[in-house]
Amino acid sequence: MSTKLFDTLTPDPDTLARLHRRLEHAAEQAGLLDVAYRAVDTPVGTLLLAATAVGVVRVAYDVEDHDAVLVRLAAAVSPRILHSPKRLDALARQLDEYFTKRRTTFDVPLDLRLADGFRRNVIERLRHIGYGHRESYAALAAAVGNPRAVRAVGTACAHNPLPVVIPCHRVVRSDGSTGRYVGGPHAKVTLLELEAA
Repeated sequence: MSTKLFDTLTPDPDTLARLHRRLEHAAEQAGLLDVAYRAVDTPVGTLLLAATAVGVVRVAYDVEDHDAVLVRLAAAVSPRILHSPKRLDALARQLDEYFTKRRTTFDVPLDLRLADGFRRNVIERLRHIGYGHRESYAALAAAVGNPRAVRAVGTACAHNPLPVVIPCHRVVRSDGSTGRYVGGPHAKVTLLELEAA
């Protein structure tokens, strides 16, 4: 096929954007959009945001590989995934407010289906650690009723499906050092410093 013919068959970017918006709208109206996603730029890198009709189901850092996260969401939730920013407008706005120190808590519906059992208990407890506060892994283990499960608490924090929104970054080692974090050490320090200022 000649390049000239191919160029006439390829829609321009405006047409593609218009067609995508129509697809988003039609999928939403027909109840076929199970997982909507978008990306937002933040001081801790680009975050992938994903939501079901129930609420926000996933927040992922660059280091988690956004494409791989979407593949896992397709397997765990539904393969009917579409780039559809509108469903995530409220969270995107609240993240901007958080990073500009105009918000200390998130007020969006959450879908916690990716956390269950002990991990779900830890995730639920994380929501009670206030802005600017820190809690040790040991204290968190005691708070969920299993004081010897310090490592399991660390694993649960590492598998938090909603970092930043559910503040696993506020959990530190007993000696006060930051410990590990899904977004990397720089992201954790950035979040802790933002909240401490």
